[in-house]
Amino acid sequence: MIKTVDISDMKISDNENDILVTYSLGSCVGVTLYDPEENIGSLIHCMLPLSKVDRDKARKNPYMFVDTGLTKMLQEMYDRGAKRKNIVAKLAGGAKLLDKKNIFNVGERNIVVVRKILWKNDILIKGMDVGGSKSRTVRLYMENGKTTVRNKGEENEL
Repeated sequence: MIKTVDISDMKISDNENDILVTYSLGSCVGVTLYDPEENIGSLIHCMLPLSKVDRDKARKNPYMFVDTGLTKMLQEMYDRGAKRKNIVAKLAGGAKLLDKKNIFNVGERNIVVVRKILWKNDILIKGMDVGGSKSRTVRLYMENGKTTVRNKGEENEL
């Protein structure tokens, strides 16, 4: 069953028939986490790097921000039985679509915060498709943990 992850959203699954998918990752980032031993996976679509810009919004929707969303996602994975040592992380997005002059660097900052949080949790990133100026669609196949990225009609595995 296809489960769509909207902007500022996260889905988690342990059903091998599920496919988690998020569309239109521009400067936003999508992160997949998958524990192959426990068959638990999740996908998040975050808009902004740090929740300190709007603490109230972060309380209402932690998945809007990388710092609060990814932290909550990791906790939910652990609560479901995932083990830190088994988690495979993959990352996509962080493009420069509307910020050609690099004034805000939202995409780049999103990538930096993801990497920092995963590093602090001793989780290495196994695959990335980040930066540039393209929009991406990400899928996590729960049957085997495969993560794919699609843009301009081409789909590649991370």
